[in-house]
This record gives sequence, C-alpha cells and structure tokens, in this order.
Amino acid sequence: MPPPYQPNRRSTHGLKSISEFGPVASLAKRARELDTLDRQLRATLPQPLRDNVRFADLRDGRLVFLAPSSAWASRVRLYQTQILEAARAIGAKASSVAVKVAPLPVEEVIPDRHKPLSASAGRHLRAAAASLSDPTLRDLFLKLASEAEISD
Repeated sequence: MPPPYQPNRRSTHGLKSISEFGPVASLAKRARELDTLDRQLRATLPQPLRDNVRFADLRDGRLVFLAPSSAWASRVRLYQTQILEAARAIGAKASSVAVKVAPLPVEEVIPDRHKPLSASAGRHLRAAAASLSDPTLRDLFLKLASEAEISD
C-alpha cells in the first residue's frame, strides 16, 4: 500500500506578493519604468498636449506615443526634437519618435439607478396600497411611497 499523500511542506513565512515571482516581477518593473518615462516625457510638452497623449513604449531606440486623433498626433510630431532631447537627458536611448492614433476607449455611462420618485408616483403608490388586502405588500407600497415624499 502506497504511503498517504503528503503535501510539499516548503518553509514559507506568510504570503508573498505576486510581484516577487519572476515573470510578474519583470513585467511590473517594466510597467514602472514606462510609467516614469511617460510622466517625465509628457511633462516637457505644453498643455493641453500633455493631457491628450500617452507615452506607450521605448523599443529599439524608438519612443512610441499614443494620440486620440491624427490632429493630436501631428502636434506630437512637431515636438519630436524636444522629446528626443528630454529622453536623452534622462538616460533613455532614443533616436526617433513614432505616434500612433489610438482613440481613447469610450466610457460606458451607467444610468443612475436611484432616481427619486415624483410626488405623483407617491400618491399613486398610496392609492394602490389602500386597495391591497395583503398587509405585507401594502406596507411595501407605503414604504416606497414614503421614499417619494422624501425625495421631492
């Protein structure tokens, strides 16, 4: 008969952060580096350009920016010499600037689910409650009607 299953009992001293694991750690480090470059490079751009573009990557000596439209992309290209000088000043090995048009994702508008009831709706709910024979249901209608009174 084989011995019962014994789980691996490596010594651990509490939970470890996911960022301590190889691939995740290198990905997190790269994200921090890109975020720092984004803040530093966009700080050299004039308003409102810095608020409308994002730095995306530094690969093979090419700084890649994202712009929401071709008009903003053209504005970034006007500042490419300034961007390259700033990148070199902070130690980034960059020789060119590329701008890709990538419209910002449309934010979904979530409707307000807590719209107040009108005074008229409150009156109708009270009238409906008066016609109900079930006391629990009648109380629920009256409670809802009282919310309408508070909201007006």
